[in-house]
Amino acid sequence: MTQMTPDILARPLAEAEAILREAGRPWQTEITRPTRDFFKTDSTCLYVVRVREQADGTVLLTLAAKQRKLDH
Repeated sequence: MTQMTPDILARPLAEAEAILREAGRPWQTEITRPTRDFFKTDSTCLYVVRVREQADGTVLLTLAAKQRKLDH
């Protein structure tokens, strides 16, 4: 029986990792990026946008960078 994956969707990466570590769940990450540079992003501020359970029990986190504020 596999363990339930904690609710980590839309959380900052560091917070999601801490929750998974506490739950004893292994994880991997992948980063998704926009196809165009219309909106600037902050690659130092990653959020979980997708959570998938792999066949081996590893949780795969898809991460996206937060959109930066517009400079006026």
